[in-house]
Amino acid sequence: MRGIVAGKFCPPHRGHHLLIDTALTQCTEVDVLVVDNPSYPIPAARRAEWLRQVHPAAKVHVIADIGHDGDSVAWAAHATSFLRRVPDIVFSSEPYGITWAAAMGAQHVMVDQSRIQMPISATQVRTDLFSAWDYLADPVKAGLALRIVVAGAESTGTTTLARDLAEALRVDWVPEVGRYYTESILTSGAEWREEDFYRIGELQQHYEATLAMRSGGVLVCDTNSWATQLWQRRYLGHTTKEMELIAQRDRMDLLLITGDEIDFVQDGLRDGEHIRHEMHQWFVDAAKESGIPFTVLRGSREQRLAEALKLAHNTIEQGRQIG
Repeated sequence: MRGIVAGKFCPPHRGHHLLIDTALTQCTEVDVLVVDNPSYPIPAARRAEWLRQVHPAAKVHVIADIGHDGDSVAWAAHATSFLRRVPDIVFSSEPYGITWAAAMGAQHVMVDQSRIQMPISATQVRTDLFSAWDYLADPVKAGLALRIVVAGAESTGTTTLARDLAEALRVDWVPEVGRYYTESILTSGAEWREEDFYRIGELQQHYEATLAMRSGGVLVCDTNSWATQLWQRRYLGHTTKEMELIAQRDRMDLLLITGDEIDFVQDGLRDGEHIRHEMHQWFVDAAKESGIPFTVLRGSREQRLAEALKLAHNTIEQGRQIG
């Protein structure tokens, strides 16, 4: 038996997963059609990838929107033409599934139409992400969690601010993976290689995603892969295309750059006092070029935290709604 599920899945939630899991238990093959429309706030490729991670046994496809949600006959022709076959069973949680199935000559199975098993909808998630957070699967959480990133040149107070901000907001703090990697490089006397920065960037992203899955929807990140590009430039004199591609996978909802007006403090590993002010400007210039919303924070520890909190609260409130 071949089953089919279709929808926007914007974003996928546990109601969608119940629908697909039900189809998988009743059919030998299940096609999931993710509707692609450029007006949707989350790209179809991302929505499809999240579903693939949660439902590896399903065949997840991206299908173009025809712009006629209520036209079951047109959607029946579109879907069967896309799949090059007629499904045996349509699974849905909405009345449209009944007429769509009939137009394809397929059976229909209604799943939790009253939302008793999973009292959630994509509209609810888009309206208040944090209230609906527990209805999201781990890959979706990893993709949607807000990132407040603290970055800056050496000995400018990035870790102090990141930890203070995370504690004040009562959210998860993502430590800087590269620091431990740097300790290994410097204490062993090894030379930096391009591959080291790729590993640091990918490890940082993996750690960030892992913590996002167990978070409440907000992370404070002590640096990220975008910043790793500048450290590659610092030690190797250039930034490679591969490093740029890794950095492009970062999510940054707010970037806080720590100022270089404070005294340099040697912790036994730092070796960049001579380049610190120049590197600070690299961060500012790179942020301007990227179009990322950012603020340079200066002043005492308390002043920096107070300003960071105002900016963070504003970002979190704006990030509550998707789209």
